Amino acid sequence: MRLSGRRAALTFARGGILLGGMRGGRQIVPSAGRALTGRLLRRQEAGLVIVIVLIALVVALVAGPEKLLNADVLVNYLKDTSFVAIMAVGMTAVIISGGIDLSVGGVYALSSVIGAMVLRHYGPLGAGAASPVVGTALGIATAIGVAGACGLLNGLAVVLLRLHPFIITLGTMLIFRGIAFVSTEARSIGNFPGVMTGMIKTDLGLSEIGVGIGLQPVPMLVMIAVAALGTVYLSMMVAGRHVYAVGGNIEAARFSGLPTGRILVSVYVAAGLCAGVAGLVANGLYGSASSARGLGYELKVIAAAVVGGASLTGGRGTALGAVLGAMLIQLIEQSIITLGINQNYNQVVIGLAIIIAVVIDRVSSRAATRRLAAIAASREGAQAAEPADTPEGENA
Repeated sequence: MRLSGRRAALTFARGGILLGGMRGGRQIVPSAGRALTGRLLRRQEAGLVIVIVLIALVVALVAGPEKLLNADVLVNYLKDTSFVAIMAVGMTAVIISGGIDLSVGGVYALSSVIGAMVLRHYGPLGAGAASPVVGTALGIATAIGVAGACGLLNGLAVVLLRLHPFIITLGTMLIFRGIAFVSTEARSIGNFPGVMTGMIKTDLGLSEIGVGIGLQPVPMLVMIAVAALGTVYLSMMVAGRHVYAVGGNIEAARFSGLPTGRILVSVYVAAGLCAGVAGLVANGLYGSASSARGLGYELKVIAAAVVGGASLTGGRGTALGAVLGAMLIQLIEQSIITLGINQNYNQVVIGLAIIIAVVIDRVSSRAATRRLAAIAASREGAQAAEPADTPEGENA
């Protein structure tokens, strides 16, 4: 099947790339569309930074600068943000592909408790106490493996059963959470090797130079690393651009020869792995794991991705936007606490933020589509106006 003219120009408008239109065996990439989408994304991320800064300044002026704008508070704020931000990066990849993952909180809890069981075995009171380094490595590998397997199960179910991801992940959310409760009997699991907790709780020598005594920057650094990897994958690798293509128009991507099933499975695996990484960081930071961990994180993570610019219709979003969205949501919660406002307003504010973000996304998406349609129409008009080269005597 060949896409032509205006339809080809609009095939992957949301993703900023075109794989469906072909001319003379070559792929056509609408540079104007990609540049327009890039500008829109950059403006949205810049807008998030401005909003974060403005909220922080207002709260600091009202409550006092010492309560918000100091190194200790800011680093702890980023530490609290890191868990949601790490998972939001994986969620953004899923949303870009046109899907949704409601099981991220369940994966976060299940990978945490299964990894914690291994860590406890090699803890100070466990049978494997003599090998804490080996036990820590096995605990990390187990947690990551469980998280990846959960993501793989989600992806295969979505692709093979051909059901909406909302239904699939709603079911697996309950399944994963239930397995976590059954396996732990609703009790917390602790007694980890000192290697595990020390690796996450270290202050990286900051206290030795008199900076941030008592701070634990490792969760923040993990968040930055995950965001950087997500940015490289989505923005600089062909596989990442294929995710945008599938989210922009899955049928056109399929006709272009892309392995859409494999791409969809990969983003759910990525979301699972991000949840596993967040669970590992939480295990090391808190020194224990619980089956109740991450309750309600599903909506919080989705909210961070959407507020960060991911389109629920697919085809748009960035890893940096996901981190900024998580920072904004956490800042709102922190501001409510700092200002002494009733914390029940957290849910109200986050709900309003989601609605506003979706409305802005819809408006900007329609504006971008109209502009791309105008560009395509003007190009078609220019091509139609060009005189055709007709050999002499052909019309005789």
